[in-house]
Amino acid sequence: MTVEECYEKMGASSAEAGKRLGSVALLKRFALMFLKDTSFSDLKQAMENKDVKTAFRAAHTLKGVCLNLGFDSLQKVASELTEELRGLEFTANSEALYQKVVEQYNVVINALTELANS
Repeated sequence: MTVEECYEKMGASSAEAGKRLGSVALLKRFALMFLKDTSFSDLKQAMENKDVKTAFRAAHTLKGVCLNLGFDSLQKVASELTEELRGLEFTANSEALYQKVVEQYNVVINALTELANS
């Protein structure tokens, strides 16, 4: 699998992120580092523990990492969750937005795992 195919599979374009990082090789290197990023696991634990302050910080971090790497679909839903939690209160919509993040995170992780194994 190529980097371009990986990004396509996750609903993103590697072109902009590649320009920002300077090369496809660097983009691949940094994208694969996301497999070790802890922001999603921090978010998951915070949501399970009903810790809104930590959940907000983790969602915000996840959003930023995804923005830098060009993971557009995951960045979009992480951004929505960040804004939902910005007031530091869980709302009726918080769990639904979190589930969207989980779904997109799994898409990204599956694509990156495939890239790593190719």
